[in-house]
Amino acid sequence: MNFGIEVGAEAQFTKQVTERDLLLTAEITGDHDPLHVDAAYAAQTPFGQRIAHGALVLGLLSATASEIAHRAIAAGCTGVPVSLGYDGVRFLAPVFIGDRLQARYRVAALDPAKGRSEADCEVVNQAGRCCLVARHILKWVPASR
Repeated sequence: MNFGIEVGAEAQFTKQVTERDLLLTAEITGDHDPLHVDAAYAAQTPFGQRIAHGALVLGLLSATASEIAHRAIAAGCTGVPVSLGYDGVRFLAPVFIGDRLQARYRVAALDPAKGRSEADCEVVNQAGRCCLVARHILKWVPASR
């Protein structure tokens, strides 16, 4: 299988978290926990303010995985990349409204026999603090042409 990418390929995506992001994530996921949507409640917690949903922070990696997939397709990969999921997801630090996050994706392994790639992922805030780590698995489905 030609993946069209090599081990070490990297992609990044940067986004500043807004109040609107938290409210939209609550609507999309149905997670209206007051820690995410109620400023008065969140002010009384150890965080002192609202924190972003884990799903929102993890979701930023979707942009990086898509970037890698688009590069692979442009380079002539012989499969269609689809996500099998994220392993070992850990939320290491809270994310607050106003934080500027950088999602980082680095291809760590290619397995032609299984048609899979694995990538090391992290989301880091403006202070360089790692907020999330995970391992992403892509399945490269053979094209049916």
